[in-house]
Amino acid sequence: MSPLLSIVLPVHGVEPFLPRCLDSLGVGDARADAAGADTEVEVIAVDDRSPDGCGAILDDHAARDPRLRVLHLAENQGLGGARTAGLAEARGRYVWFVDSDDWLPDGALSAVLAELRREQDTDQPVDVLLTDFTHVYPDGSTEPNPWRHVLTGSPLAEGCTAREHPGLMQTVMAVWNKIFRRAFLQDLDVSFGRGYYEDISVTYPALVAAHRLRYLDRPCYTYRRGRPGAITNTASPKHSDAFAQYDAIFAFLDRRGIGATGQDALRNLVFDRTVKQALTIYDTPGLVPAALRGDFFDRIGRHFDRHRPPGYRYPAGVRGIQYRLVATGSRLTYSELRRTKRIPRSLRRRARAMAPTVRKGVRSGARYAAYNTFRRLPLDENLAVYAAYWHRGYACNPAAIYEKARELAPQVRGVWVVETRAQAATLPAGVPYVVVNTPAYLRVMATAKYFVNNVNFPHTMAKRPGTVHVQTQHGTPLKSMGMDLREYPLAADGMDFDRLQEAVDRWDFLVSPNPHTSEHFSRAFPGRYELLETGYPRNDRLAGATAADVAAVRRKLGLAEGQRVVLYAPTHREAQGGYVPLLDVGELASRLGPGCTLLVRAHYFHRGSVGEPELGGAAARVVDVSAYPAVEDLCLAADALVTDYSSLMFDYAVLDRPMVVFAPDWAEYRRVRGVYFDLLAEPPGVVATETAEVAQALRSGDPAPGARAAFRERFCPWDDGRASERVVRRIFPVTVAPAAEQGEPAESREAARDGRRRAALAGG
Repeated sequence: MSPLLSIVLPVHGVEPFLPRCLDSLGVGDARADAAGADTEVEVIAVDDRSPDGCGAILDDHAARDPRLRVLHLAENQGLGGARTAGLAEARGRYVWFVDSDDWLPDGALSAVLAELRREQDTDQPVDVLLTDFTHVYPDGSTEPNPWRHVLTGSPLAEGCTAREHPGLMQTVMAVWNKIFRRAFLQDLDVSFGRGYYEDISVTYPALVAAHRLRYLDRPCYTYRRGRPGAITNTASPKHSDAFAQYDAIFAFLDRRGIGATGQDALRNLVFDRTVKQALTIYDTPGLVPAALRGDFFDRIGRHFDRHRPPGYRYPAGVRGIQYRLVATGSRLTYSELRRTKRIPRSLRRRARAMAPTVRKGVRSGARYAAYNTFRRLPLDENLAVYAAYWHRGYACNPAAIYEKARELAPQVRGVWVVETRAQAATLPAGVPYVVVNTPAYLRVMATAKYFVNNVNFPHTMAKRPGTVHVQTQHGTPLKSMGMDLREYPLAADGMDFDRLQEAVDRWDFLVSPNPHTSEHFSRAFPGRYELLETGYPRNDRLAGATAADVAAVRRKLGLAEGQRVVLYAPTHREAQGGYVPLLDVGELASRLGPGCTLLVRAHYFHRGSVGEPELGGAAARVVDVSAYPAVEDLCLAADALVTDYSSLMFDYAVLDRPMVVFAPDWAEYRRVRGVYFDLLAEPPGVVATETAEVAQALRSGDPAPGARAAFRERFCPWDDGRASERVVRRIFPVTVAPAAEQGEPAESREAARDGRRRAALAGG
């Protein structure tokens, strides 16, 4: 009877570690973990002409346990050759390649066998079973699997393909935490390579081709890191062996017709990962010998040129610049960029031949020098810098905090950063500003004590000791954000997660609008900041609005009295690129009729894309308000909101007015972007998939007050009109008490607010 599992164990020069490995596999002595596994497991140990006593240790164990078979190779074959020899002798339905200096934790073998037994009873047995693992270092310290977050809570729990969970391709590509169905592996027509990095020529093809992958969320492997003699600690010309493995991977993709002639997201991921690994090898001190570094860098460039997929897009940020430098063979410039973290002077001489983003970096050299000069000045303890939406103007939570800080902490001067002088003209009268990249901008960025933004300030602006960075974000998250986007590469669109983590590490405070956001932002943006569970400052205006405020906004927008106003605000869709309205605005306007005005606001990524169709007197008037600076005005003006997956719905819920969710592509959006809850199961109003259904819901007046009430209870518990004050009091040295609080003891106010927040967090 064939065993269920074959364990292939290549052995060479690991005498101090081999006994523990064999004991963990339950061979050579009667271990409880191996009980009942006599016919289910075989161990094929391959003595790769080991120069120490490993061969004798193996023979001694084999003499006491028939489940262990030992192959003694006449010549050293390396890890790849030894694994190939062991695989040829394997008889199990599944095969596991275990390194002989590592070991399996107690219970791991039994857990894996239990999973494989269950797989035998399925219609489509798993092709590759991945396991969790633990790193252990020479000093005995351990580190959990750093990619576990990509694997848990994913389709891998039940089984999926790499296309269905592409985040898998960002995890460790080693062979040792993967158990392969042997027939599947042999049918791939791939082999372990010679020399270093020998396993990736098997793991990449196996993961790409597997019809069913699963993840066992249990640490079943202990991997030694940093031991003397390991390839990750050894200077050797053999690190160049990686390029032969890359060639084998892309030869496999070509044979299978995966992205060879057209764009293919999976091939792009494989390519990007191989370039990143090659650069990691090059950048890691002590791996590539000094005399060979130039040749190694050139080989990365040749790999880039040979295997770049059709339609490949460079990553964003510094990594994209690094890739361009690799592609053009600019080794010295690359090295200077790594050393100084800025575009070096040497690049100026060749700026015309480089990509536009690189040329832009060259021009930043002088600005960088000026900024560093200003950084030598003392911090201005009463200076705060504000920005919103990548310096687009005065808006959102930073604007609300700025206004409240002027009231409660007037000694702190606030300065706004804008992209252009034209944008500066849109600021409210009397608001101080600086324009990006001017000397004034560099000075305030170098010397300010406080920084408030709803996105990140440029990474070139370093955090000085003593400064306070407040990240407000700009919406309650329905869609996946931050580090969670590693599981959604199309939505991430080349996001540099290392750079994102650098930005998060600068935050001192992160503002949260509700308990839902606190839960998900704490994971999506891991850091040491303080979470301010205050509510969103920008919603204070909505929470405190009066009928007079609404009337004033409508007059400002030129809306006729008696008109019913509907705001349509769709979100950005990564899969579509620009503004592609799924809702037929013209049809909706025609169905709503002349008694209605339809305000259309595109996402800020797509300003200037909407237009105002001429529909005649029988239709609603359509007004493109995409460029209107204050979305809070539009919310106040609107009697109802139509949206899809925009975070605006959470803000609009503060007003307790009707909403319609237009969601014809929910399944695709959920797959591409990832979401934190099922909007269709918990909507703030009627859900529609056709334009006619949207119109019918709007004509029904208030069609779903119960759904809206439940939505408000979950997402608006802290929207009492005092969020800005709570943020300002925590961040700034407050010197003025607001008139609204005169006569009310401070202790009772704080106790009441704390009680409300605790009740909201507890679901009360």
